[in-house]
This record gives sequence, structure tokens and C-alpha cells, in this order.
Amino acid sequence: MIIRITLIVLLISCMKDKSKMLADQLDDQSQSVEVTKIEISGEEGKYTFTVELSSPDIGCDQYADWWEIINKDGDLIYRRNLGHSHVNEQPFSRSGGPVDVSENDFLYIRGHMNTTGYGAKVMSGTIKNGIKSDQLNKDFAESLANTEPLPPDCAF
Repeated sequence: MIIRITLIVLLISCMKDKSKMLADQLDDQSQSVEVTKIEISGEEGKYTFTVELSSPDIGCDQYADWWEIINKDGDLIYRRNLGHSHVNEQPFSRSGGPVDVSENDFLYIRGHMNTTGYGAKVMSGTIKNGIKSDQLNKDFAESLANTEPLPPDCAF
């Protein structure tokens, strides 16, 4: 009887911990930037990427401060810094380039918030075979958050 009660208490405790973890993950996602659309133009070695982001901007205290392109090894290929928040413009698109990649290079395109870091909702693929919605661990190549070029101070 005592063993059965102990097991029930342990199960309830584990369920509460799991519910809290799920709630924390959902709250974290609501404060993260998402890459929602990509348009690519140009030619090999000098492409222009137009990246649409959805972010919970509230002003300079919380805003998407860049989007970037990285390879599957986590090397930074290109970063487009964003100089201000986009509170009343959601989602919003910004273009960047020229980006020196080939049509067969596998790429991740991800956004970054000044408060919560990298978002997990990204786009990935090759230019030749298509870029599609994907998930990427927020911690993947996290050290790039300290790599130049970094954005200037937020203008507004």
C-alpha cells in the first residue's frame, strides 16, 4: 500500500514538472522571432534574400535585431542587422545581400531577438531544391550571437 501511494505521488509530481516545462516552452515561443517567408533573387554568388519575420516587438526593450544565414555546420554566411523595432509592422520583411552561396549549399535562415536570442522557427534547404519551414534548436551555433557584425543601438 505504501509503495503504491509513493508511486502515485511520484507520477503526479512528474506530470506537474512536465506540464510546467511545456508551459515554459510555449511562453518562450511566444517571445521568440519566427522566420515566416523567404524570397530569393539574383544569381549564384550574389543572391538577395528577402526574409519575412514575425516577432513580439514592443519597442527597443524587446525587438528582432537581426536575421542571418548559416550553413549546416553553424558558420555565419550573412547577417542583416535591424536598426529598430517593428511594433506596428508585423510580420515585416527586410532584404539583404549580396549573399555568396551556391544553389546547392544547405542553408538555415533564422531570426534573433535582443531579449530571448535565436528563434526555433526557421527556414532551411537549398536554393536549387527549395527553402522550407523548419525547426532548429535555439542553442545551435549560439556563439554567433557575439560575432560581428552586431546591430547598432535601437533607433526606436
